Amino acid sequence: MDKIAVIGLGYVGLPLAVEFGKELNVVGFDINKSRVEQLKRGFDLTKELSTDELLEAKKLTFSDHLGDLEDANYFIITVPTPVDDSKIPDLQPLIKASDMIGKVLKKGDIVIYESTVYPGCTEEICVPVLEKSSGLTFNQDFFCGYSPERVNPGDKLHRVANIKKVTSGSTPEIAEKVDQLYKTIVKVGTHKASSIKVAEASKVIENSQRDVNIAFVNELALIFQRIGIDTHEVLEAAGTKWNFLPFKPGLVGGHCIGVDPYYLTHKAESLGYHPEVILAGRRINDNMGAFIANNVIKLMARHNLPINKAKVLVLGITFKENCPDIRNSKAIDVVRELQSFGTEVDIYDPHAVNEEVQHEYGLSLIDSLKKKYHAVVLAVSHKEFASISWQAIKDNDTVVYDIKGFLDRSLVTARL
Repeated sequence: MDKIAVIGLGYVGLPLAVEFGKELNVVGFDINKSRVEQLKRGFDLTKELSTDELLEAKKLTFSDHLGDLEDANYFIITVPTPVDDSKIPDLQPLIKASDMIGKVLKKGDIVIYESTVYPGCTEEICVPVLEKSSGLTFNQDFFCGYSPERVNPGDKLHRVANIKKVTSGSTPEIAEKVDQLYKTIVKVGTHKASSIKVAEASKVIENSQRDVNIAFVNELALIFQRIGIDTHEVLEAAGTKWNFLPFKPGLVGGHCIGVDPYYLTHKAESLGYHPEVILAGRRINDNMGAFIANNVIKLMARHNLPINKAKVLVLGITFKENCPDIRNSKAIDVVRELQSFGTEVDIYDPHAVNEEVQHEYGLSLIDSLKKKYHAVVLAVSHKEFASISWQAIKDNDTVVYDIKGFLDRSLVTARL
């Protein structure tokens, strides 16, 4: 019988392991021992799955021991693929996972990658590592597939089973095997790509497309702010046309949209082509945090509020609403820029884990709202922020800046 090993139990790997674990024998593997122990107790720190949902996967076990993977014949790798400080793809997690799997790889096994990469990465980077570590020959002794993840952290509607899955394999026969494997759990069907490169490219352009579209409306916000009109009102009016795309301005962070375009541009530049539109969009989106913070400071000055030592509250530090994920959060850019003016910034976020924020960014969260502020910046539209007691945190002259267009207009001094 088929046995699947899912490598990496984060936002992508855990939901996948659980879905497969309802149908097939699965071992969920992670090098983080504490993460494995939590999952064994039925607790998911990411809040993607409840205890009951974890228990539904009757055929799923968790492990941090490589030996427990030896009898698997499908290995699905779902490790992070970040960029470094220079915006260069950091493939070390992928390389280390491939090297590790190579040590337990057997003849006939199939290694499937779900991590977002540039076209060609699986066969050019990962396969040689697998061959070296295992001593086996690609497409003779072992095979590969690529099926890009499409999870949306915090989204309880679009889940693994009801998101159409792109699949591919290193030979036509393996492509069919990979496709049939995913069809056991994806109820809405699959799309079998003609090659691994096509599947890799399809994933990386999904988020690049969103990034460019958001960059466009962010640029509109930069223009309309100078004109003196409200961007959200303009978009509402334009949205009455049937084919107008409903993108909104904002901070573009997270592990996907703010990262994936750099994988595509890295590959393009290695081939001698310098992308124009994609990188222009990235520059706009990466600078929005500083733009927002500077707007807040200007508003405070116009309201005769102090700047140095001013008390500022930032509502939300995760990269998106109603989700504890703080990876590559651009709310941090707003905080850092505000601090550079000498303001004293408090951060309140009912979804983020304080220890993770301290570890990742060196910042501490406040656990309650007990004082008034010179300025309040709503950075993330968590549902809890709809019922905040504004009397407890603002005076008549407090500047309230709404990045998300989430708050009642009467509460807001300005919005993006």
